[in-house]
Amino acid sequence: MSADPWQIDLLDLDGYLGRLGLAAEPPSRAALDALHEAHVRTFTFDNIDVLLDQHRGVSMEALNEKFVGRGRGGYCFEHASVFAAALERLGYDVRRHLGRVGDPTTGPVQGRTHMTVEVVLDGERLLCDPGFGMSLLHPVPLLDGAESDQRGWPYRVRGDGVRGWQLLRLREEGWEVTHTVDELPVLPVDVVMGHHYTSTFPTSHFRSGLMITQHEEGRHVTVTGTTLTVRRPGEPTEHRDLADGELAGWLSALAVGLAADEEARLVARLARN
Repeated sequence: MSADPWQIDLLDLDGYLGRLGLAAEPPSRAALDALHEAHVRTFTFDNIDVLLDQHRGVSMEALNEKFVGRGRGGYCFEHASVFAAALERLGYDVRRHLGRVGDPTTGPVQGRTHMTVEVVLDGERLLCDPGFGMSLLHPVPLLDGAESDQRGWPYRVRGDGVRGWQLLRLREEGWEVTHTVDELPVLPVDVVMGHHYTSTFPTSHFRSGLMITQHEEGRHVTVTGTTLTVRRPGEPTEHRDLADGELAGWLSALAVGLAADEEARLVARLARN
């Protein structure tokens, strides 16, 4: 049993980097950017294990088997935990944060059900967000008013270390608050509790329908049980219904990594919705 409460030594770092197609490098901004982008392009954001009632939890042992062993993705608690562990193993100064999804001024206040990673590098605080549906491609400075062009998608940070940090994305309708992270310390039990809520609470949206997203070159793809959404920088969003039988093609195209029995159970689960 690891003495580290996050058990980062249980991550197969060589296997993880192999999945990303990267070599281990000393901490630097260029290396961090490359790691972040490779992660979000390699692993899907999805809730498949939640829908199939087969989620093994957010221990590093389970996440190593899932991400490194099987090449599967997951949602924020999984992505952020794996990414933070890899960064720490590589020598980065890492902090974990929890946050609330959405804009509290336009909708109900949500629970702290999103997880991000902060890296302090050369005196600069950087927000890493590898586990959001429309994830950042590379880190952005935690500085009020900081803006970042993410290969054509503009993002902005607003706030401070007292009220929290909001990440905004520029959409066709204007700037949209994606989430707000706070400065409260995060312990492994907080991640376990957040995961338990999002994966088991009856009205959790992770329990009600399929979500698969992936950054591809020049576009971002979102697949649900019935729809396809494709976003390209500077272009109108494409949104349409999936044709009968089309879901299987996208599971393959996005390299989701399901076994044949998992895919069959997923299709059957969606048919009951």
